[in-house]
Amino acid sequence: MNREKVMNLLKEYFDNGDYFKDLSRRISFETESQNPKKISRLEEYLTKEILPYLSKLGFNCNIYENPDPQFKGPFLFANRYENEKYPTVLIYGHGDVVQGDEKNWEMGLNPWKLTKIGNRLYGRGTADNKGQHTINFAAIKYVLKARKNKLGFNVKILVETGEENGSPGLREFCKKNKKLLSADVLIASDGPRLNVDKPTIFLGSRGVFNFRMKVSLRKGAHHSGNWGGLLSNPGIILSHAISSIISSNGEIKVLGLKAGRIPMSVKKVLKKINLVNKKNDPKIDKNWGEKSFSSEEKVFASNTLEVLSFTTGNPKNPVHAIPPDAVAVCHIRYVVPSDPKTFLIKIRKHLNKNGFNMIELEPTRGFMSATRLDPEHPWVKWSIKSLKRTSKKEIDILPNLGGTLPNDAFSDILNLPTIWIPHSYKSCLQHAPNEHLLENITKSGLQLMGGLFWDLGEPGTPN
Repeated sequence: MNREKVMNLLKEYFDNGDYFKDLSRRISFETESQNPKKISRLEEYLTKEILPYLSKLGFNCNIYENPDPQFKGPFLFANRYENEKYPTVLIYGHGDVVQGDEKNWEMGLNPWKLTKIGNRLYGRGTADNKGQHTINFAAIKYVLKARKNKLGFNVKILVETGEENGSPGLREFCKKNKKLLSADVLIASDGPRLNVDKPTIFLGSRGVFNFRMKVSLRKGAHHSGNWGGLLSNPGIILSHAISSIISSNGEIKVLGLKAGRIPMSVKKVLKKINLVNKKNDPKIDKNWGEKSFSSEEKVFASNTLEVLSFTTGNPKNPVHAIPPDAVAVCHIRYVVPSDPKTFLIKIRKHLNKNGFNMIELEPTRGFMSATRLDPEHPWVKWSIKSLKRTSKKEIDILPNLGGTLPNDAFSDILNLPTIWIPHSYKSCLQHAPNEHLLENITKSGLQLMGGLFWDLGEPGTPN
């Protein structure tokens, strides 16, 4: 009964095709949470696939209704308790996916059928998130097998079905069930590795705040020959308003929207990583963003403002007329300790000061909070030690993911230290046609999680 046995079992699990079989079943569930016609598939994924699988591993499983009145995607909670003296880990995953977009996949590929081509496993949800939680559940299964139906720790699992729809009801569920979900640490997998050939650990995520800027000057468009030079152009006004907020090099000009000083513990870990362009990556624009920050700090320790769309007139059929209005949809990715509740207040004050009183501002949907665990936290150090032991490599440590996850439900509501170990990579095409998982990262992920869960059952975990 040793750690090496778990590694061998997980290697066999992948090599004999059992991982492919498990993931293939899960990919076949068309769990599109953004598609109202597929809501019933969300519950089926939990009741017909995940619940039976976890029940066989000795978990007590229950399905809970979503507390959000507008979204019917349920939650699955599973609990396997061994001893009050043991540490308790909460594992999170999501069973929903974005829409399949079947017609735009390459010939021979189907989003609902797992397909192997070379080193790639294609299918909707392979990377986000079915392939990743399949790895973690299998690691639990084979630690149990190696330890003869014992883990040496308590484990709780929460699977939601609305992450791709903004995780409706997740925070309310956590608030109502704090005791049920209580644990010592969250360990979950989502998102990409920083580098394909090295394990990554991240400790939170940037938040995202979405808003709209609009100029509406009059009813209807007016002939540019008859009225040009007499009527203000809302497109020009809006473009200048945006340029007063952010420079032509992508640097935020409104002080209250910037991230502020980077903590030394964050600077320390970011100095050890290196963002490099891979073959299929877009080329990094070195002169874009905050001038005083490194590329790594721009992504993982900085606030950024992006214009997602800009519309004035009729882009598909332009006419010789001055348009009546212009609209820009924007968002801010932000890090701790930025407060998104102040963003529009600060933008409004800035616009008024610069003569753009006519600009209307409104949030377009609820924001997702920024979170970050201190890289010096004992659970971080313990996790890195375990991952190094398995991989024999240095670990890329990110204070937070550049993207956004509903991590605040666990860090802020449940007050848990949060450890994320991703099993995908940046070019996996998640949310796009031809989404895929790499076999070599999958094999590595199985080993990493098997080692981590084995170590959780050994002495020496943080108190």
